Amino acid sequence: MSKLVINNYEEFAAMLGKNLGVSDYVELTQERINLFADATLDHQWIHVDTERAKVESPFKTTIAHGYLTLSMLPYLWDQIIEVHNLKMMVNYGMDKMKFGQAVKSGESIRLTADLVNIANLRGTVKAEIKFAIEIKDQKKKALEGVATFLYYFE
Repeated sequence: MSKLVINNYEEFAAMLGKNLGVSDYVELTQERINLFADATLDHQWIHVDTERAKVESPFKTTIAHGYLTLSMLPYLWDQIIEVHNLKMMVNYGMDKMKFGQAVKSGESIRLTADLVNIANLRGTVKAEIKFAIEIKDQKKKALEGVATFLYYFE
């Protein structure tokens, strides 16, 4: 898979209304889920207790934290786009975020992204990206929303 390469505002703006790309799949293993639980102090049994989840969970297995799924966004985004001539990029916000389906332990997810709005604010580029995190072999998405990033070009 090749990344979209952006060098300036004009190249970014030319992508308005278009799909920016699709990442590779990454597996959300039980180990990754457990590490996220440790990092966030969220050890709810539906995420970390594999034996109890087999019996009591409607999914019959553990599931990834919704925020773990969301936290994969930067890693997956980096597979889609490479921005050159950049001083820095800042996460500005999330809008219309909706968790559509749980990600079961061992399932793989990927990111699709479309540029829905872009503005040049005196040298700072504000880009609104409609994103979806898809689960491999599932029709319903794990997560959808609009991520807003600020790009500070040199």
